[in-house]
Amino acid sequence: MESIWIINLKTIFKSGAVMKRIALLFFISLLSIVLSSCGYNSLQIQEEGVFKAWADVESTLQRRADLIPNLVETVKGYAKHEQETLQAVIDARSKASSVQIAAKDLNNPAVMQQFQAAQGGLTAALSKLMVVVERYPDLKANQNFLDLQNQLEGTENRINVARQRYNTAVSSFNGAIRRFPQNLTNKFLLHLERKEYFKAEEGAKAVPKVTF
Repeated sequence: MESIWIINLKTIFKSGAVMKRIALLFFISLLSIVLSSCGYNSLQIQEEGVFKAWADVESTLQRRADLIPNLVETVKGYAKHEQETLQAVIDARSKASSVQIAAKDLNNPAVMQQFQAAQGGLTAALSKLMVVVERYPDLKANQNFLDLQNQLEGTENRINVARQRYNTAVSSFNGAIRRFPQNLTNKFLLHLERKEYFKAEEGAKAVPKVTF
């Protein structure tokens, strides 16, 4: 009789342990569903998407910066009297290269504005240089210059595409952290901050006019 009681007690204890495990697994599964539905995972994935899009922007901007020294040297060989314009491009490139944004600073309006101004200054300087080039037919016919010009134009297109993709990612992320119930998840758990858009400087959009 005593052995039967012992067996029953062991069975009860085992059953209790099994029930605890089942309850724990159920709780973990429920927690995963809750966190998933409230945006805990998706918000972090979207933020990573913003960081990746920004890395693409930086890559295209660096490609442009790498083309400039050869471009300046080529133009200098035909337009030695345009030293002021060439120096302006060199200075603008130096300034643009010195202003960088870490992923953690994409939520800082002042830093983003400084970055945009530096890149806009370089775009404006390059636009002015391209206008000056029109004065030199021999330079325009130079194959090395034509290759560099084509590469530069292609890079500018890539920059615009990368900027648009980054801004799209930012728009999606900023909207998500304000939308219910993700906004509660962000407020109490994640504390992610809205990101700044990368806008082209207005002054960089207009090609400077030169009177011949």
